[in-house]
Amino acid sequence: MKCVSYNIQYGIGLDGRYDITRIADAVRGADVIALQEVTRNNPKNGGRDMVAELRAALPDYFAVFGPNFEADLGSSIKDGRAVDVHFQFGNMVLSKQPIRLSRNLLLPRRRSFDKVNLQRGALEALVETEFGPVRFYSVHLDHRDPDERLEQVRFLRERVLNYGIEGGGLTGLSELGMPEPPLPESYLLMGDFNMLAGTDEYLALAGRSDPSMGMPLSAARAVDCAAHDAGAEPATTWVEPKDPEDTGLHKRIDYAFVSPDLAPRLKASRVDQAATGSDHQPLWVEFG
Repeated sequence: MKCVSYNIQYGIGLDGRYDITRIADAVRGADVIALQEVTRNNPKNGGRDMVAELRAALPDYFAVFGPNFEADLGSSIKDGRAVDVHFQFGNMVLSKQPIRLSRNLLLPRRRSFDKVNLQRGALEALVETEFGPVRFYSVHLDHRDPDERLEQVRFLRERVLNYGIEGGGLTGLSELGMPEPPLPESYLLMGDFNMLAGTDEYLALAGRSDPSMGMPLSAARAVDCAAHDAGAEPATTWVEPKDPEDTGLHKRIDYAFVSPDLAPRLKASRVDQAATGSDHQPLWVEFG
């Protein structure tokens, strides 16, 4: 099972051009794709409908889109009809297998005064895989404030670990004579976490390493795939657009965190550092 996460920066690459084809090419072939910064009617990319364009570029994938907010950008009456023009910003999950159930988790945020603060989210998608049903999350955390990120991580962790109690987006279908959706323990969190390894936000999700025992697998902790893969040194995932050649400015802020039951199946974690379709680069993880 191959999975990839990519913050596509509303389609704008390191060369300043919008190119949905190179983004689709960079993720094509994965079984599950998690995308962040997918937009509709975004002034920064000419108002493209990225959801429609991605569906057209990847026609053999099932997909869900979770807008974290909608902001009016000139809705009006035309020929007697109301025409909505809304700026949407959110996450997307695409899968080779049908997505059985999804919900968009809106993460905690605070009002800001001097920096733009967008509503962030984690799009949850339940997919049948060769390992059984798995919950996949396309995650995007705040980029400005570590305290806000910590609140978001704690909220997300609670939703993920309490899934069996809360039941995801839909339960009680027996009342309608329909089968209940599965409640799998297995999950994979992928996305732009905007945090560095070792920070409070990171440790709240992945836990602390013991000096003697290291990092034993625990139901209370998610496993950082890049750190768990003994064959790979964790690579950077973000490039400074103003100076892409200065590797000293690159950062590892995109992650794939897997449930401990799936961690032994991890075969590889890598970053496609040749990709130029965004200021981020695709993070691939493979399970077998």
